[in-house]
Amino acid sequence: MARKIKVNQSKTNTIKNISGNRNSSWYKWIVFIAAFLLYANTITHDYTQDDAIVIYDNMYTTQGVSGIPGLLTKDTFYGFFKTEGKAKLVAGGRYRPLTPIMFALEYEMFGRSPKTGHLINIFLYSLLCMLIYNTLLILLKPRFFDQKGFYVFILIASLLFAVHPIHTEAVANIKGRDEIMSMMGAILGLYFSLRYYDSGYNKYLIGIFVAFFLGLMSKETTITFLAVIPLSIYFFRNDGFKKLIKPLGTLLAATLVFLAIRFSVLGLDFGGTPMELMNNPFLKIDGNAYVPFSFAEKSATIIFTLGKYILLLLFPHPLTHDYYPRHIEMMSFGSWKVILSALLYVGMAIVGIIGIKNKKIISYGILYFLITVSIVSNIVFPIGTNMSERFMFMPSLGFCLIIGYFIFQAVKNWDTKKTFIVLAPLFVVYSFKTVTRNNVWKNDFTLFTTDVKTSTNSAKVLNAAGGALVAESNKTKNNLEKSKMLNQAIPYLEKALTIHPNYRNAALILGNAYFYKKDFDNAIKSYEQVLRISPNNKDASKNLAIALRDAGRNAGEIKGDIPKAQSYLKRSLALNDSDVETNRLLGITYGMMGDHQKAISYFETVVKLSPDIAVSYVNLGKAYQNFGDEASARIAFHKALELDPNAMEQ
Repeated sequence: MARKIKVNQSKTNTIKNISGNRNSSWYKWIVFIAAFLLYANTITHDYTQDDAIVIYDNMYTTQGVSGIPGLLTKDTFYGFFKTEGKAKLVAGGRYRPLTPIMFALEYEMFGRSPKTGHLINIFLYSLLCMLIYNTLLILLKPRFFDQKGFYVFILIASLLFAVHPIHTEAVANIKGRDEIMSMMGAILGLYFSLRYYDSGYNKYLIGIFVAFFLGLMSKETTITFLAVIPLSIYFFRNDGFKKLIKPLGTLLAATLVFLAIRFSVLGLDFGGTPMELMNNPFLKIDGNAYVPFSFAEKSATIIFTLGKYILLLLFPHPLTHDYYPRHIEMMSFGSWKVILSALLYVGMAIVGIIGIKNKKIISYGILYFLITVSIVSNIVFPIGTNMSERFMFMPSLGFCLIIGYFIFQAVKNWDTKKTFIVLAPLFVVYSFKTVTRNNVWKNDFTLFTTDVKTSTNSAKVLNAAGGALVAESNKTKNNLEKSKMLNQAIPYLEKALTIHPNYRNAALILGNAYFYKKDFDNAIKSYEQVLRISPNNKDASKNLAIALRDAGRNAGEIKGDIPKAQSYLKRSLALNDSDVETNRLLGITYGMMGDHQKAISYFETVVKLSPDIAVSYVNLGKAYQNFGDEASARIAFHKALELDPNAMEQ
């Protein structure tokens, strides 16, 4: 039987009244419905961005239930890259198996179904928003219960969170479910801690452990609530920390279990600092090599980025999924933007610390924000990019609480109707931005080609947009439209390489774009650039051989330049000596030059490589005939006729 700790009866009655208040009984549903409706337009969207890594191109997820052991025992990226080395793209690796397991279960039941994934994301986000309302109600009620407009204050803060456009990446992108589930675990951990603190029932300790552990299994950011939960108890409860020992111990136990599992899977090696720009934004080119930013350069860039987060929380426009180098430039302390951001955070820290003694709610909101943003700031450990809107998913609650409180203080003497009339423009603007931003997440093509206009200096999105345009150009039969898309793609890819000269994927796709335009010389240059960066790149080697072959064909058949054609074809053959078409074309060029003996040698190779193709024997027979070897020619022609009675007529 659960042991009940003796508590103050008047406080217990106050807490019980929370669920009975007529406002709270339907306010929480306003929050749920608002969140659901705002993201309803994503249900018909496709997979986008990193969905491939954890869903439809992950060898474990696509196995359904049978793939779950693999998800539990490997780095999150392993199922996509399928090699140990590539799995640790960022320092320390990533162990976040809960949401991939959810995706595996969805795959088991529904197959490849982005609609299912989006619908579940919307429901979970709406549930989270309602949970935030309920948790804030329990957290703040002892302080504000007797103040007019208290329920409206909680509703405003919760609605601000629900409608804020900065959350679109976490909700509209199915992979963003790790943010939702991580925060769900954190908020539930706080909720159950409060319930235990106020009631003393040990059953809530089970809820704390399960919720917090599952949150950590979704994403490591949940761990920041190890500080947020005691902070919350201190600010909004007056019974001291003695009653916090059990819930805090439970939180620590859940964390230790998670860390033990994580270290058993990923090991204790956190790895060195990646020296690839797309996995480490704090690199710069010095000569022909990348070197780390200086301490001052890195610090200034991080401080500037933190300031951009505040700006986006206040004015969420323009939004983009990509803040990779060099969308965020290397900054210095000579920049007024860096200085302003530094002053802003120093001021926030001062207000937060000063308010601890008097337990000011503004101080609580600031400290909550600073604690939760710390883990994604690049200060605690490298996160692989400068910033991301999804990183504001958890910290933004502190912002919403602060703004909600300011509004509450300004209008607490008004009635509810007047308050929401005043706030309507803000909610309408945020909601409109959320709905329209959702549309950008329709598919990769829409996302990349839209955000490349915002992140104009991001090598990653320039590469992605170029790749999307090249891929889309292959789907159309309209030559004019095809040419238009390729002409759009090439400048994007060239700019990506200007920003990141060693970006082999951009060079590879650029080569493909030039190849499809039949600009073989530039295609060859691009593939050769890939091989200079990565000498063993199989795709570049294969594509270079094909580009050289087709350049040779073009030089011979279109331009009539046989020596140049032979030069291209020989280079192609050096890369792939078993290509039938390259050998055939070389045989033709030597035949045209009158060197029939060499022509015979190439056509004999063709026959060996394609012994069941009649025309191969016809070409060989003609070469023998031109060389004056009629006997060998007859044998070749006879073999051609055996394979195809009409071979000589072709």
